[in-house]
Amino acid sequence: MFIPSYQITNKILNNIAKIEAAEEMIRHSPLLPLWEKQFREDAIVRSAYHGTHIEGNPLHKEDAKDILQGKDIVGRPRDIQEIINYRKVIEFIDEEAAKKIDKITEQVIRKIHRIIAYNILNQDAIGEFRSKQVVIKNSETGEVTFKPPSPLEVPFLVREFLYWLNKDDRDLHPVLKAGIAHHELVRIHPFIDGNGRVARVLATLILFLGGYDIRKFFSLEEYYDKDAIVYYKNLQKASSGDLSVWLEYFTFGASIEFTKIKEKILKLSKDVKLKEKFGGKQIYLTERQVKIIEYIQEVGYVQNRMFSSIFPDISEDSVLRELQDLIKKGIIKKVGSTKGARYATV
Repeated sequence: MFIPSYQITNKILNNIAKIEAAEEMIRHSPLLPLWEKQFREDAIVRSAYHGTHIEGNPLHKEDAKDILQGKDIVGRPRDIQEIINYRKVIEFIDEEAAKKIDKITEQVIRKIHRIIAYNILNQDAIGEFRSKQVVIKNSETGEVTFKPPSPLEVPFLVREFLYWLNKDDRDLHPVLKAGIAHHELVRIHPFIDGNGRVARVLATLILFLGGYDIRKFFSLEEYYDKDAIVYYKNLQKASSGDLSVWLEYFTFGASIEFTKIKEKILKLSKDVKLKEKFGGKQIYLTERQVKIIEYIQEVGYVQNRMFSSIFPDISEDSVLRELQDLIKKGIIKKVGSTKGARYATV
């Protein structure tokens, strides 16, 4: 039976507290950008780029963005396919989370691998557990750093893992569950290739199902890829059986990413009184309105003579229309009636 071994350290508790604070603030934020879709698209680009770059894909971030927008780029077909597959697998887990599936089954894990490995591996290896022993080597020294379980053990280990994963354990925080699942799937190494990607995507799905999707704005892959050596070292540290250090690393990464998103949203919603004013409703703003609110929050007010410094390429009339809409929404007020009038928050 799979029973993960770890201690809830002060670092883990502090990281989870930051995650909780960020998630709570984002969920209850009274102001959100109308361009929410842009945030999500950016997260998908970051996930697809960093999620494949950490595995050795040489394409640049701008290449990944172009690929996902349907543009042609110069690159190996395999590298391009990896980016496309990553987007498709993110769409798949979005759909699974939207269905609120109550169990993550072997079929779900196999499906994740089929999408990730499409047109990358031989057809007989896609979505199928490996049938031979593999080892993980240091790319520079050639030294064997990890020997996964034998192929005969894989089906049994996956079943044991899924039994644990699907238990109704309400005392286990979803972020810890995601971190444990991430490591265990990497340890089992059920597929011939693509195990890291499957593990990272599975962890994200677990966060989604646990209510920690923060509007799909985040990308844990970016955190791992920024220092891949540290990522792999922390995975390896847990090979002793004690997951505590790995969970400190995993929860810290989640807290960094969640806090980053919180700060983006916080710029729009500094005044907690707005939540009460709008009776719990969330108000969506255009990109221009976001800039106006940010400027007012920084300077204290805005006047007509300041428009050109905020929007050098936009007419005064266009800015005034945005201001009038913000006044209608009850977010700002106009003080005075001449060209010297000020616009400030209510």
